Amino acid sequence: MTPGSNLPLSAARVAVDVTAPVRLDVSGLLLTAAGKVRSDDDFVFYNQPAGPGVTHQSGAADSITVDTAGVPADIDKVVVTASLDSGTFSGTEPTATVRDAASGAVIATFTPPQLSSETALVVVEVYRRGGAWKVRAVGQGYANGLAGIATDFGVSVDEPAPAQAAPAAAAPPPAAPAPPQAPAAPQAPAAPQAPQAPAAPVPPAAPMPPAAPVPGSMPPPPPGQWGGAPGTPPPAPPAPAAPAPGGFGPPPPAAPQQPGQPPAAAAQPGKINLDKGRVSLQKNQTVSLVKGGQPLLTTVRMGLGWEPAFGGGRRRAKSIDLDASVIAYGPQRNKIDNCFFGKLQILNGAIQHSGDNLTGEGAGDDEVITVHLGGLPPEVTGLVFTVNSFSGQKFTDVAKAYCRLLDGQTGEEMVRFDLTGSEPRTGVLMAKFVKQFSGEWEMTALGEYVDSRTVKGMVKPAAAAL
Repeated sequence: MTPGSNLPLSAARVAVDVTAPVRLDVSGLLLTAAGKVRSDDDFVFYNQPAGPGVTHQSGAADSITVDTAGVPADIDKVVVTASLDSGTFSGTEPTATVRDAASGAVIATFTPPQLSSETALVVVEVYRRGGAWKVRAVGQGYANGLAGIATDFGVSVDEPAPAQAAPAAAAPPPAAPAPPQAPAAPQAPAAPQAPQAPAAPVPPAAPMPPAAPVPGSMPPPPPGQWGGAPGTPPPAPPAPAAPAPGGFGPPPPAAPQQPGQPPAAAAQPGKINLDKGRVSLQKNQTVSLVKGGQPLLTTVRMGLGWEPAFGGGRRRAKSIDLDASVIAYGPQRNKIDNCFFGKLQILNGAIQHSGDNLTGEGAGDDEVITVHLGGLPPEVTGLVFTVNSFSGQKFTDVAKAYCRLLDGQTGEEMVRFDLTGSEPRTGVLMAKFVKQFSGEWEMTALGEYVDSRTVKGMVKPAAAAL
């Protein structure tokens, strides 16, 4: 086939394989007559492999299978796209092969000609015409990756934007004090040892946080409980759950507790907690999410922000598209799920994403990920927050990248980590949350750069960081 040409389909179920000398991510989008998806459910890709009448298969070559009999009546066409993790399509010559899904017989092939700076392509489309189904060769390229395709076809990366108002409204007060970047405040580990003077009577035999119901007493929320706009906090959680085994870290020492001290988790030498207020972390520093001797099990928001580096002009600045994501892991560092601009809620809404910011311009957090710590399933023991350059620019083109942890109820900034250096790579592991045996969570600043333009390529390095 040549660009723009079309052929009638001789099979009701067809598979479209897209191959190239490099690894490709292949997706399918179900579009109405208006050329838009109806909802995010119409975006079929590696992390959402099934939609109505359309499925994604991974293998030596990713493919999209279209069962024309199962495609809803209000869907006019299914477009098949291909995108790269890094680099451009120059010299790759990707080829789409359309086959009968039942017999494997080849119906058509298409290789888009003269590709250069494109990082994503609409390869072919399977569409209705006069009650019959056809396939059309397209070969339309995008320089801004899969994000550009998703935006063009109405994937709702921008619909949750109003939810950003909550963290953004609270952002100006804490964001203004830039001076606290100096690590003086959090660097004083001697302070936690000061409250050794016997204060309120705390029984010496209580080495763990105050007794709560039973391990795992915070059940997974029923479907739809937190199904509102991303960023909407759930009902107030119950009292902190009792310690849940299975965290990554070693158990806290049983002995070093003395009358008048906070629980052992908060009193370990050299460990920073939230009792002294806002904490500014440096790379590889850890803060225990404990306040007043109690593990923080309420709603928190991780705000991630960046600005285009100076020197490239406004046009260049607008092309920088970074994407914030979070990957959830189990105790064996096994990936459970990930939340990003293409999947705005996971784990029954316990983690929610505010939506995609395509430029990084403007003050305040660019993207916000809300985590209801008390509502996470017990098998989730690690979270890694990442940022990727979907548009392919290196982090040397980015300025003032940071992440900050906010109290979900008050908007108060609790922890901040500013990237002070940059590397010519396309992904960075910003921070990790690790659940300890005591039931508390710890946040560690990472700042580790990798080569990946999507969250898919971050899964292995993030697991290693745990």
